[in-house]
Amino acid sequence: MKLFKLLSIFIIAISVNSCSVYNFTGAKPIDAKTFQVNFFQNTAELIEPGIERRFTLKLQEVIQNQTNLSLTNSNGELLYEGEIVEYRITPMQATAAQTAAQSRLSISVNVRFSNKNKETDNFEKRFWFYRDYEGSSLPTGSVLNDYIDEIFERITQDIFNESLAKW
Repeated sequence: MKLFKLLSIFIIAISVNSCSVYNFTGAKPIDAKTFQVNFFQNTAELIEPGIERRFTLKLQEVIQNQTNLSLTNSNGELLYEGEIVEYRITPMQATAAQTAAQSRLSISVNVRFSNKNKETDNFEKRFWFYRDYEGSSLPTGSVLNDYIDEIFERITQDIFNESLAKW
């Protein structure tokens, strides 16, 4: 009976311990309590006003929603910084009348990530994503905002995965 009890306790201990390797968001546990996202400047040749602020806020939001880290304005143990380096609209397919049948909005962001507690995690990498749309119309207003939000959602999730989830 004692052997069964000890074996049960051992199995439970291993099960509980193995569950701590990942949390439900996919982030591995890290020995940091704070993160900092510096303002991402827009250095792209084609400027869309306000996207630098939207991107910075979106990255902060993704990290706050998927971790228990606290956002700080200075001396964060994890530091995200960089710039929006490309905002481009490109025709993808042509019609017989030599007009664009489909166009692509693409955005690229250069990110520098620093982990003060584990410098081997540091990286500098370019992240990008795109949204294709009907070439005969140029997205404006809320449609353009929706496209940008969709692109930023993907880019910020990729940054999160690269820096914290390690997928």
